[in-house]
This record gives sequence, structure tokens and C-alpha cells, in this order.
Amino acid sequence: MLHLEGTPSEDLPDVLVTGRGDIRFTFMSMSARDPEGRDAAYLEWHSLDHRPEQYRLPELRASLRLVSTPACRAARAASESPFDAVDHIMTYQFTSDACLPGFNALGAALHVGGRMPHRLPSVTFVTADIAGKKAAARAVAGADVLPWRPALGVYLIIERGYSSPEALVDVPGVAGVWWHHGRKAGGTYEADYTGHQVTYCYLDQDPIATAALLREAMQRRWASGEVQGRLAAPFFAVVPFAWDRYVP
Repeated sequence: MLHLEGTPSEDLPDVLVTGRGDIRFTFMSMSARDPEGRDAAYLEWHSLDHRPEQYRLPELRASLRLVSTPACRAARAASESPFDAVDHIMTYQFTSDACLPGFNALGAALHVGGRMPHRLPSVTFVTADIAGKKAAARAVAGADVLPWRPALGVYLIIERGYSSPEALVDVPGVAGVWWHHGRKAGGTYEADYTGHQVTYCYLDQDPIATAALLREAMQRRWASGEVQGRLAAPFFAVVPFAWDRYVP
């Protein structure tokens, strides 16, 4: 892996003062695999049609599509219901939850226009507020910009309870972490994840190999009972125009 030169952004106050980013709210749509095995076709449609349309919303800052393969499933360190059924995750990162009326209106308008031909079985929706972020020093780029740094995938952790996951940046393959406190979204999204912490470990090395190292870290993390793991799982990022590279 390329060794990046220079002082990490977190140690450069003159870099940080230029901007810390304004993402405050994250929306996660979690789905099961396509019952007819058309996962690649779904990813193609969503990536080329539905996902780019969301950037009409002024509050949207970043998005990420994730897929669990059979190898990813085998590498899970925790997988409770309802998360055990999750094979697809779509993440949207917004400035605030003020996005939700426009987000819903856009989806409805696309549906009326015949632009929603393919849906996956929904498992749950998770809405959460950003609670913290940290980058590994070797990543050089700062924690604020991790959503835009290329990633091979994400190790997603959903826990009951709160505890900083900062130490996970010391695991090889983890470029940085963002963590969130779950909430009740209201409106049409009835799931309530108040009391839960959702952590995205952004991975720049093989997600399956990194998951093996993170399994040990998770076991140590949960040993005290301060937090309880409900999902701890690697996911691959979708590769544009290679829609069938990673499928459930």
C-alpha cells in the first residue's frame, strides 16, 4: 500500500480551520438480498438512476452503497435480528434531519414517473446523529473528509450502549471511523434506535482480512458489557460498472 507523505491533517491547525464539514445526520436503508437473485441489476439501476437524483437535495453531502457477500457474512463477529437479514446498505449523509420532507417528496415524484421499478426487501431504517470521528494517522487525510476518501468497504458496528470506538483506528486496514448515536426518525420511518451506537470503520485494505483482525478487537470491546454488539460485519463498497463483483 502507498505510504502517504506529510503531516496528518489532524496535526495541522491551519488545515482544520479552513473547514470541518457540515454532515450532522445519517440515514441508513438496510435491505435483504433480492429474492430472485437480481442483486447486480438492482445495484446498476440504483447507482445510475436513483442515487444520483438524491443530490438534488441541498442537504445531501455524501452517500455510500455497501454489499455483503457470503465471505462477508462468514466474517461477522455479531449478527442479531433484524440485522442478520441485511445484505445491502444505502447510506446518505446530510447536514440535518430537515432533509427528510424533501427526501420523501423526491422519492414519491420518482415513483410517479415510473422511476422506481426495482426494490429490495426492506429490513429496517436507521437514522442517527454524528457523535464523533477519528482518522488513522497513516491515512494523512483528516477525519472530517473520510466519507470522500476512497474505501474498499466498511466494517459496520451496531451496538446497544455508547462507548468511543477511537481505538479501532489502530487496527491495520482501518483508515478511520465515524460513529453515530441512533434516534427515532419519526414520519414514515418508525424504527427507533435510541440508545444504539452505529460505527462506520472505513477500510482501505481487504475487508475480509481486516474483519479477522477486528473480530479480536470487538471481543475485547464487548468483554466488560458496557456495550453489546448487535451487528459487526464487513461490507464491500459497490464498484461502478462492475455491478456483479460483490453480490450476496
